[in-house]
Amino acid sequence: MRLLVLSQYFWPESFRINELTASLVERGIQTDVLTGKPNYPDGQVFPGYRAGGCTQESRGGARIFRVPLFPRGRKSRIRLALNYLSFVVSGAVFGPWQLRGVRPDAILVYAPSPLLQALPALLIGRLKGAPVVLYVQDLWPESLEATGYVSSRPIIWMVEQLVRFIYRRADLILISSRPFEASIKRFSPRARIIYYPNSVDASFCNPDTGLQPKVTELEDGFSVVFAGNVGSAQAVSVIVKAASLLKSQPGIRLVVLGSGSELAWMQEQKQLLGLDNLYLAGRFPVEAMPYLLSKASALLVTLAARPIFAATVPSKVQAYMAVGRPIIACMNGEGARLVEEARAGLAVPAEDAEGLATAILRLFAMPAGERAQLGANGRTYYREHFDNDKLVSELISHLQDAIGNKS
Repeated sequence: MRLLVLSQYFWPESFRINELTASLVERGIQTDVLTGKPNYPDGQVFPGYRAGGCTQESRGGARIFRVPLFPRGRKSRIRLALNYLSFVVSGAVFGPWQLRGVRPDAILVYAPSPLLQALPALLIGRLKGAPVVLYVQDLWPESLEATGYVSSRPIIWMVEQLVRFIYRRADLILISSRPFEASIKRFSPRARIIYYPNSVDASFCNPDTGLQPKVTELEDGFSVVFAGNVGSAQAVSVIVKAASLLKSQPGIRLVVLGSGSELAWMQEQKQLLGLDNLYLAGRFPVEAMPYLLSKASALLVTLAARPIFAATVPSKVQAYMAVGRPIIACMNGEGARLVEEARAGLAVPAEDAEGLATAILRLFAMPAGERAQLGANGRTYYREHFDNDKLVSELISHLQDAIGNKS
C-alpha cells in the first residue's frame, strides 16, 4: 500500500501523527507526507525552515513534502486565519505539483484544527483517484467558536458550509472520541464513521529508554505535571488559581512542561502573585516526554468549560495512562469519564480551581501504594483499549477497506 498523509502539522511539531506515520512505515506502508512549515505552538517558523517556498525532506523512511504557509503568530485572529487559509491554498495549488510523481492508494487526513486542511486532500484525492480517509481530532466549527477567535455568524455559517462539503465527500471518517459522531451526522447523515481512538508511541510504556533531561523540580517533593500546549483551550488559568490556593503547602509543586499562547501570561501571573510553587519549565523534545512524565507524582490534564471540549479526549490522556502515573482530569465530559472508568485518577469539573486544589491535596495525602495502583490501573486500561500496535493494525484495515470500496 502507498499512503499519502496530509496534515498541516508534522514533525518537528509535536503531534500524534508523527508516531502514527512512523508506525505505518515500520509495517511496510510506503508513506508520503504533505504538510506545511513547522511553526506550532509558538507561532514562529522553526530554525532551519522558512515560511516561503516548497521543500522536500525525509524522516524515518517517509518522504515529507512541505508547502509555504503564513506563520500563526500569537493571539492574533488575523494571523491565525491567514495561517489556516494559507495552508489550504498552498496545499491545493502547490500540493498536486509537489506530488506529481506520487500515486497513493489512499489519503489519510490528520485533522485537528483546522478541518479546512481536508480541502486540498479532497482535490488531490480526485486527481489521483484515491479515497480520502478523514481522522477527526477536533470538531468544526464548534472548536473555532469555543476558542474565541471567531464570533461572526456570517463567517461561522460559511465555515459550516465548508465543513458540510468536507464530511459529505470523505470516503471514511475516523473519530478520536465517540461523542463526535452526533456532530458529524448533523452535517452528513450518511457519513461512514468509525471510532478510532488516539494512542501514543510505545516509548511511553518504557520511559527509561529515551532522552532523560534533568528537571530539578521533578526530583524532590510532590510534583503535579501539566504537559503540552499552553493555550486558551486548556484553560491554564485554573492551574494558576490552584497554585495560589496551594501556596501554603510547601511540599507540592505544579510543573508546566510546554509552551503556547498563554505561557507569557502564566509567567506574568507567577511573578505578580509570588507563586514559588509554580514552575514553568518550557518545552522539551517529544523523545524526552515519557521520562519526564514518569518522574511526576501526578499528571494533570485541563480543558476549558465549553460544550465542545466535553466531547474531546486530549491525546495526553492516553500518554498519561501509558506512563503509569495517577491522573487529575480537570475537565468535563468524555476525557474525565475515561479517567474515572479506568480508575486511573481523580476527575473534577473544568475550570474548578478549588476542586483542582482539593484533588491535588487528596492525592498528596494518599498512601504511595494507592497512588501507584491508580497509575497501574491507567496503564492496564491503556493496554486494553489504546495499545499502539493494535490500533495501527486497525488503521491499516480501515485504509484497505476504503481502497476496496473506492475501486
